[in-house]
Amino acid sequence: MTTTTAHPVYAQLAQRILILDGGMGTMIQRHQLTEADYRGERFADWRCDVKGNNDLLVLTRPDVIGGIHQAYLDAGADIIETNTFNATSIAMADYHMEELVWEINYQAAKLVKELCQQATSANPGKPRFCA
Repeated sequence: MTTTTAHPVYAQLAQRILILDGGMGTMIQRHQLTEADYRGERFADWRCDVKGNNDLLVLTRPDVIGGIHQAYLDAGADIIETNTFNATSIAMADYHMEELVWEINYQAAKLVKELCQQATSANPGKPRFCA
């Protein structure tokens, strides 16, 4: 693998230690979100409770999730993970939301990618990466 064709993260790893962001669940808990926060308008009439489905927040409260990601970027994290720990059909079955898995994963990656691109544009010498 050469650095000219490898992902830019390898070039950064050859120069320095990269910092991974921290836990999402504990940061989400700090917001003390309600069932209504988790539901948003789109899922207001959903057939079961959805509070605790933290991955859903990327659709219903992207401001909260984006704010958490931004806080990690501001603290110096180089790699930001998407908020998709349970965004699988098996885990989403608990909420009867299996059909949302692709959308949740897509929107979560899009959000992190945009924030990392903004942070990299602001400081090109310290590129940020989406995981």
